[in-house]
Amino acid sequence: MAYAATKAAIETLTVGLARELAADRIHVNAVAPGTVDTTIHARAGEPGRAARVAARIPLQRPGQPEEIADAVAWLLSDRATYVTGSVVAVTGGL
Repeated sequence: MAYAATKAAIETLTVGLARELAADRIHVNAVAPGTVDTTIHARAGEPGRAARVAARIPLQRPGQPEEIADAVAWLLSDRATYVTGSVVAVTGGL
C-alpha cells in the first residue's frame, strides 16, 4: 500500500508542479520504470526476480538500465520541449 501511495503522490506532484512552473518555462516530468534487470533484486535477496517476472511483462523481458536512461535523455533533449506534466512509463507494456 505504501508503494502505491508513493507512486500516486509522485505522479500528482509531477503534474501539479508542471502546471505551477510552466509560466516560468520550467518543465517537470517523471519516468516510471517497470522491472529492470539490475543488481537491486540480488541485494534484496531475490537475484532471479527480474527474469522470473518477465512472463507477465507484455514484452516478455525485463528492461535494461540503458532503456530507462534513454527515456530520461529524451526528456532532457530539445526533442521534448513541449513535454511537461508527463509521467513516462518505461515498463515493457505493463
